[in-house]
Amino acid sequence: MIGFYDYTVVVTYISLVSSIVGMFCAIDGKLTVAVFCLAFSGLCDMFDGKIARTKKDRTDDEKSFGIQIDSLCDIVCFGIFPIILGYKLGMCKLYSVVILAFYGLAGVIRLAYFNVMEAKRQSETSENRKYYQGLPITSMAVIMPFLFVASMFFPGFRYFVGLLHAAMLIVGFLFILNFRFRKPTNKELVVLVSVVAVAVFFILFYKEAWWARHGVVTKLKGVAP
Repeated sequence: MIGFYDYTVVVTYISLVSSIVGMFCAIDGKLTVAVFCLAFSGLCDMFDGKIARTKKDRTDDEKSFGIQIDSLCDIVCFGIFPIILGYKLGMCKLYSVVILAFYGLAGVIRLAYFNVMEAKRQSETSENRKYYQGLPITSMAVIMPFLFVASMFFPGFRYFVGLLHAAMLIVGFLFILNFRFRKPTNKELVVLVSVVAVAVFFILFYKEAWWARHGVVTKLKGVAP
């Protein structure tokens, strides 16, 4: 069999499978479960690099494969998946599709650029990366759950959809904007994971019922085929 299947990449594979399941959930209208899958994929992505670096005897081929497979999975998990989720949440107008297309294009450009620069960096130094160039594409796995939680404070569903448009456009732009973004420390990662976990718990056990009481679930079923 071609490819690599050791523990250094298995978390990346799990992240991809989670997002594929989430896409089916989004298409079926199970949006809260889909957001859970997105957040879980983000959790896997936060730690796959750390897990890979625990293997000190990785070959150059394994390192290169790790870079490529991580980015290929990222564009599915945090590029295509949020686009499908955004469309099912109401981004189905012509201008909405333009924003979603821009988001996807920016994500692909960012990851391709990252692959080139990371391969170059690893050939020059063995030090861990301390900064990202631009906003990491994984960020949508954090932003989307918080948008869901924030929506209950809006006076109407259309405000949530409007904010979703703005978020997808701004985040897409930040993917390709040339600025340095510091990698979070281990303690910061723990705090971030905990906060997102609380948000996802809220979404799964309260949010859908809240949307149902306010007629949002019915609206969503008629948003797109």
